[in-house]
Amino acid sequence: MGNILRSLQPRQQQQQEEEPLDPHGLAPAAAAIAALTCDLSSFESSSMVPEGLGQHVTSSQKAQINWYKCILEAYRNTTPPRTPAEAAQLVATALNWIPRVDLEAILEFYNFPIPTSEAAFSNQLPTALPDGVQFVLNTLPVNAKCIGDGDGFTAYVAVMDDPRESANVPQKVYEMVTERTQARIRRDYDRADTLRSTIDEAGYKIIIRSGSEILARKYRIRMRGIDAPELKMPYGKESKDALVKLIGGKSTRIYVYEQDQFGRYVGDIYCDSVFIQEQMLKNGHAWYFKNYDSRREFSEWEKKARAACQGLWALNNPEKPWDWRRDERNGRHITTEKMFAKVAWLGALLLGGRYLKKLASFLWEKIVMGGHAD
Repeated sequence: MGNILRSLQPRQQQQQEEEPLDPHGLAPAAAAIAALTCDLSSFESSSMVPEGLGQHVTSSQKAQINWYKCILEAYRNTTPPRTPAEAAQLVATALNWIPRVDLEAILEFYNFPIPTSEAAFSNQLPTALPDGVQFVLNTLPVNAKCIGDGDGFTAYVAVMDDPRESANVPQKVYEMVTERTQARIRRDYDRADTLRSTIDEAGYKIIIRSGSEILARKYRIRMRGIDAPELKMPYGKESKDALVKLIGGKSTRIYVYEQDQFGRYVGDIYCDSVFIQEQMLKNGHAWYFKNYDSRREFSEWEKKARAACQGLWALNNPEKPWDWRRDERNGRHITTEKMFAKVAWLGALLLGGRYLKKLASFLWEKIVMGGHAD
């Protein structure tokens, strides 16, 4: 942190010659940056946030400590800002996940300008989207428990991180969030829990992120152009585990093309600048879903995985997921247990005998019919 202070001194001296000085002998711009630098230096040594900050923000002191950890890390990993606008952008980028009201309060606390919605966040929408893309989602870290299989998962987008999301939140949801906060202040936790459940049912979720509560919208995602084995299929669990390793606990960027008949958002998934569908195909964790996608590179990635016997291609004649689902709908799947039960049932009928017939009836009802006799 000492390096940051020293790096600012030459610029501050130059600015003093060009701008009116404040009572401390610093130009206003230099004073604003120096104040943040001083607070970060103090935080680095004492883990204490500025004393007056709590009067400007709504979140707890524990949350504020996490904020300054993020800002300090950002300062360490980039060139120190030269202007208040650069400092504001650095802070906004480091804290792009906190409530917007708190972010603006921090910037005002240091007399930094408040960036526009488009400039405030590092994960802003691109100016030119790929053909067919309707919009882009920048998600919070994906919980591994929200990954259902190798081609689908549930993700959450922080409302205040995305101007499009914040503009589309129903007023009723905002009202329930406010009412829940008031209920918690009154320690009416039963009411607060009821409101939280109602918010969940509306497609939103209150998530705790680094000590702060943020409102996020829920999205069910279907990965475009691939089809992974279902969990009950051979290699189904392995495919899911591969996706967990790629995106579990990480933020993703999703280019959404459409919404399917099940309400899922179909899109291309990127994580840490890695194209996830490419990795799933190259490593043999999924099939190319050519009936719904015409990208030649997808076909090539699958062919190379087949040739190398990667992943599911090491299996002997793996079944296509879409064929498996069709047979499942039509009741055509016959497991080893069902086959044994049918053989035993036929044998019991042929051999006769009261006890064998009872056994046959039991096997038919419990195993073949899944516990439900016609």
